[in-house]
Amino acid sequence: MRNPYDVLGVSRSASEADIKKAFRKLAKTYHPDSNKDDPKAKDKFAEANSAYEILGDAAKRAQFDRGEIDAEGKPRFSGFEGFGGGRGGAEGFAGFGGGNPFGGRRSNRGGFGADPGEDFFSQIFESAFRQQGAESPRQARGRPRSQKGEDVEATLTVTLEEVAAEAKKRLRLPTGRDVDVVIPKGVADGQVIRLRGLGQGAPGIDPGDALLTIAFAPHERFTPEGSNLRLRLPVEIEEAVLGGSVRVPTLTGSVEMKIPPLTNSGRTFRLRGKGLPGKTGPGDLFVTTEIRLPEVVDEDLMDYARRRLSAKAK
Repeated sequence: MRNPYDVLGVSRSASEADIKKAFRKLAKTYHPDSNKDDPKAKDKFAEANSAYEILGDAAKRAQFDRGEIDAEGKPRFSGFEGFGGGRGGAEGFAGFGGGNPFGGRRSNRGGFGADPGEDFFSQIFESAFRQQGAESPRQARGRPRSQKGEDVEATLTVTLEEVAAEAKKRLRLPTGRDVDVVIPKGVADGQVIRLRGLGQGAPGIDPGDALLTIAFAPHERFTPEGSNLRLRLPVEIEEAVLGGSVRVPTLTGSVEMKIPPLTNSGRTFRLRGKGLPGKTGPGDLFVTTEIRLPEVVDEDLMDYARRRLSAKAK
């Protein structure tokens, strides 16, 4: 797989928000549901999702930047002590002969007095691969290469309340299998989650993956903006004029919010931590007031309004 920064088209110094924005743009462009006649779109969609799995996770991104994992998220072979110059580097092999550190002739496969050849070299690398917990080239040659089945795609529609509660939902995949999906913390609308090993499979073939797109259901009150929420709150004209406490609905229940006297319609207040869960903490709720006029005419209020209009006219 290509460098995930190149896949998403961002620089190494890109912020978390820039990375998320780039991923969502690619996911929208190459989503298979919108590109049924383009067979390459599926691969580009999967590539973008794999790149975001690394760069969208702060810990994995740091590991990739340090060279500890590759573009697929697998541990990199970091070498072994004794190779890399200096006292423990390649100079340590100078005793084997000039030029080629293993000498120029092939002899019995034995100790240092003879040409070590492939055995010596293989033993070193076998040991290094064992230390890394990875499969060595010799082991790989003796194992038949496994095939992988096709990936499947599904959409999981969730409410904002379910996102806030990190709820568990049951979903039937195109394979006919029912799975329980826990809504991950900090999930974004349109984000694609890879469920490994839940795709198409067959005897002797490893199953592919399930690509699950998270879709936020429209809400009658709240509008999501990342991990933040926006709400338009009707307030009585008396509350707007005199100020005081008003009840504000949130995803986890109503709370009290104080507004100052003479609050205008369209003024926005911020309730910290009352938004959606985020990877680094909960978002905020932004409440915009809308002054609600009384249904029954209040004569005192009408007199006050007339005096105000008369004063403006003068």
